[in-house]
Amino acid sequence: MSAQDTIREQVTTHDVVLYMKGSPDFPMCGFSSAAVQMLKLCGVDSCFTVDVLQDPEIRQGIKEFSSWPTIPQLYVKGEFVGGSDIMREMYESGELQRLLGGKAA
Repeated sequence: MSAQDTIREQVTTHDVVLYMKGSPDFPMCGFSSAAVQMLKLCGVDSCFTVDVLQDPEIRQGIKEFSSWPTIPQLYVKGEFVGGSDIMREMYESGELQRLLGGKAA
């Protein structure tokens, strides 16, 4: 299975998917940490996460899949939402909370 096929399967079989550096318990960058915290504040107790540092093909593949150059990346119900900056803007406006509505993977 190609990286693109793996990514497509991940984002379509889980309600909330976060591609990040590290894990929710041990984020490896500030942006990933912020993304995890925003998800928790929105009532998402658990989501499907992918540590892009563990697989270079996924790390590059997700950037191509979304046409978005940075990590983390959030997907909800198969749709690309954005990176941590967009998540923060959506959180501050209340849009992220409405989108997630306490969903878990």
